[in-house]
Amino acid sequence: MLSAKSLFQEILDHDESFRLFCSIAASGESQGGWENARIAALVPPSERELAPRIARHGADEDKHGRIFNALMRKRGLEPVPVPPETDYTMLLERHGIGLAHEKLKGDEPLTVPDIVTYLAHSRVTEQRASEQMELLRKHFADHPDLGRAVKMISGDEDNHLAYCHEELLRFARAGHGRVIQHTLRQCALAEIRVYRDVSLAVMSHMGRILGWSRAKSAVLAAGIHGVYAYERAVGWRRMVSLRMPERRDALGGPAAAAPEFA
Repeated sequence: MLSAKSLFQEILDHDESFRLFCSIAASGESQGGWENARIAALVPPSERELAPRIARHGADEDKHGRIFNALMRKRGLEPVPVPPETDYTMLLERHGIGLAHEKLKGDEPLTVPDIVTYLAHSRVTEQRASEQMELLRKHFADHPDLGRAVKMISGDEDNHLAYCHEELLRFARAGHGRVIQHTLRQCALAEIRVYRDVSLAVMSHMGRILGWSRAKSAVLAAGIHGVYAYERAVGWRRMVSLRMPERRDALGGPAAAAPEFA
């Protein structure tokens, strides 16, 4: 019977599929680390107090990339090039979501609206990351190799999501509420399309590596389309709501060190 746990277990047990999974994850996390580091460096003077939290966000993402690379090294595997159609971060940028890399590569300070855009984009993508890592944590927290990594990354993603909620609510109180809601909705609707397309592409690559039958591939594709239909109808709303998190100042302080994988 197909289930999230059995599907991921199959990917985990095969070196080539595991290598592709970790390569995609490491690339996305490293890209997020670079983006946050550049945003922290370009924060406008009026928001300088936010810079250490943005930098911490980037440091966490860099750490996650190193963790996925370490998981590969432990099995004697090297990263593989990420197929463009599976590059979630770059596809989001191509759809105009978040801050353009050309802007981040420059030296011009960002504006307050830029920071609002960054936080809204992060609130949406961190929702996805938090949910995905919670799923892995549910099924693999006790895994001898993956368990420590999953628990650490899951906790970090929850912190990132809490930070986005808290900072967006602060900006909403400062008069940016209408812009925030518009940007959140725009980001959420774009993200669910990109997530669908990336999921289909990843499953296609995994199917070729693992030799899935046409019937199995068709069932998985139908499931991905079903998730998209739900998210397009009502599921996107979970990505745009804002509430004060139980944990305040979740990114105050340095990033925790990555676990060792001997």
